[in-house]
Amino acid sequence: MQRTPLYDFHVDHGAKLVDFAGWEMPMYYSGIHEEHHQVRTSGGIFDVSHMGRLRFTGRHARRLLERLCSRRIGDMVAGQCRYSLMCNEQGGVRDDVIVMRVEEDDFVVVVNGANREKIVSHVERIRSAGDFIAKVSDDTMSTAMVALQGPKVMDLIARVSSEVPSLKRYRFAVKNLVIAKLIVSRTGYTGEDGVEVILPAGMVGMAMKLLLKDVNMKDADARVKPAGLGARDTLRLEAAMPLYGHELGEEINALGCGIDFAISLDKDQEEGGLAFVGQDSLKRVRDSGGPKTKLVGIEIEGKRTARQGYAVLADGKASGTVSSACLSPTLGKPIAMAFVDADVADAGRAVQVDTGRGLLDGKLVAMPFYKAPKA
Repeated sequence: MQRTPLYDFHVDHGAKLVDFAGWEMPMYYSGIHEEHHQVRTSGGIFDVSHMGRLRFTGRHARRLLERLCSRRIGDMVAGQCRYSLMCNEQGGVRDDVIVMRVEEDDFVVVVNGANREKIVSHVERIRSAGDFIAKVSDDTMSTAMVALQGPKVMDLIARVSSEVPSLKRYRFAVKNLVIAKLIVSRTGYTGEDGVEVILPAGMVGMAMKLLLKDVNMKDADARVKPAGLGARDTLRLEAAMPLYGHELGEEINALGCGIDFAISLDKDQEEGGLAFVGQDSLKRVRDSGGPKTKLVGIEIEGKRTARQGYAVLADGKASGTVSSACLSPTLGKPIAMAFVDADVADAGRAVQVDTGRGLLDGKLVAMPFYKAPKA
């Protein structure tokens, strides 16, 4: 297994390490529920260095990304981030990504760790087929990435920067740390305020000490504590953020994932526009009435939770499948996301989840399940 530059940090802080997409990553330190509540009420720091970081530069960098991404890229300004999908020719999802425009012909794209090699190959195929003049470098191994998330995180960051706390959501700044440059973006995967930081691998230890100066992580009232993949998953599920392999996948139509805001089916209608891979297939789905299944939220009665793959029943008939589920630490009730037939995907509808040993009663609800209070 590969190790991130923060491996020693995880060991020193007693992390339970697991194999995640070929990386030795912390599942938890003190416990998933404790770390979940820490992020919701104060702040947590996550090692997300397993995520892929690709750099697109050159004369056709923007056009290459227009061809690859489901959202418009050309109207992005320097310092802006944009969530997007990369699709296959059938309109399935190869990956969901964050695109950052550093300069006119300079972009950073963050991809899922499990999909990095697949996406690098896909990018090269599209680049070669379209004769795009662009350089694509995989900077994953030479950099690190950490996420600080929670309502008190900006107070901590304000100790070392006055610019970052003033950033708008989905904006980033390039900062200098000694002789290295950091990209600090106001993004995250928890439903809370916070930032994600990309920096040289050799500098992450110094940066952690600077950020966590005077923070006693064993203190029950510590503003920020380390958190693992377990809490990251329950946090993102409460915020109804899709996860590749669950709500997103090569066989899952992009229009049924509940993230239509990330799909621009008229990109090629603009002057100099370029259709993205899979756009024609998605147009046919739209014009034929839309996807056959839709992603919905389910609140389940009682304390028993569902699991991925369990069948969802509406009016006694099998009508869908659970994609993600957990006992929500914040809400204190079981929640799930599921793909169900489009004709039964109405909020308020009573449903049941078949566990194989019995039925769990529930109802379809609007998502997200949780929204952070406004500051």
